[in-house]
Parts: sequence; structure tokens; C-alpha cells
Amino acid sequence: MSKPTRITLVRHGEVHNPAGVYYGRLQRFGLSVFGRELAMAAGRQLRYARPVALYTSPLLRARQTAALIAAQGLNLKPMMTRLLLEVYSPYDGLTQQALASQNWDLYAGAGPEFEQPGDILARVLRFFERIRDQYPGRHVVAVTHGDLIAFSILWAAGLPVTAEGRARLSECGVIAGYPSLASLTTFAFTPGQERPALNHRLAIPGKPSL
Repeated sequence: MSKPTRITLVRHGEVHNPAGVYYGRLQRFGLSVFGRELAMAAGRQLRYARPVALYTSPLLRARQTAALIAAQGLNLKPMMTRLLLEVYSPYDGLTQQALASQNWDLYAGAGPEFEQPGDILARVLRFFERIRDQYPGRHVVAVTHGDLIAFSILWAAGLPVTAEGRARLSECGVIAGYPSLASLTTFAFTPGQERPALNHRLAIPGKPSL
């Protein structure tokens, strides 16, 4: 039987954001001190999983996370792809408090030039297809953003890929109800199976490597 192709999506670490801005695709938002610790913890957990490639969103917080993961003995050079970018929405620069009041719905009221959940999932599935073609039977890590991971989980579980559907992530083993910062979600694609198997876990600073 062929080995599954495993793709681990890692959410970036905590961002230094004292003003409480929804940064979205805004530039120059890098990791906080704790965010760096989270990224290193994720790297330690991945060290012995022996990934053969490491991809990242082009945004600074993701690139910094990927670099810190690579520095934990993975010996991989992060490669950027726009398929892993944050959601394209009209809300960049608003306060996080304002978005929390609308339940972090980045999609309602967004014009046709902005992304909807289906657009985001289509990007992720293109990335998955590319990785499965290039690295069959191997393990690849990719650093990306919360909703990309959330919608990928819902798709893999056969649940509705919608903003409202995120409320069902706990049914998929996402204990916090949403992908935590620096969490690791692995999709195992076995040839012949329609959907991948899921494994979701947290990066915990100070814990030994798995």
C-alpha cells in the first residue's frame, strides 16, 4: 500500500500588535516574543517528523514563524507561495474589537473583489494538489493563517465551508474551537481515499519534542 502524503499546516505565532489592529494582509506585523517561543515549539515538534519541504505565506509573521521552525534542526529553506496568503478582505486596519463584535465574519458585506470561504478553500486545494504531485508519500510543512486552516479542516471533515461552519471546528478535534497560534494540523492523503485523515495538535513552549 502506498504511503500517505502528509501536509501539516501551521498557523503563525503570536503577532506583536499592541494597538489591537486586525492586520490581515497589512505589512510589517511581525512576531511577539511569545510568538517566537510558539514558533520554536512548533519546530521542535516537527523536528522528528522529517518533513522534506517547508512552505510559507509571504506575510512577515508567517515568514518569521517558518524561519524559526526551520532553525529547530529541520535543515529546510522556507519557500514562499501566495496560495497560503491571509484572507483578502475589506477589513484590514480595523480594530480587532470591531471584528469580534461581528463574530470575525470577514465575508458578509464584502464586495465581489474580495474573497469568500469557497475562494480560500480553492487556493488551499490547489496547494494540496501541487504538494501531492511533487512530494507523493512524503511530509511537507506549510505556515499559513487561521481561516485557511479552519476551512481546510471543515472540508476534510465533510462539513460546510462557511464562516458559520467554523463554529463546528470542535467536532473535528480542534479543542480551542479555532486553530490556535502555532498549532499544527496534519492532513494525511491516502491514495484512493476522497478526504484526508486529520490530526490537530498545539505547540506548547517548554514541552519536549514529540
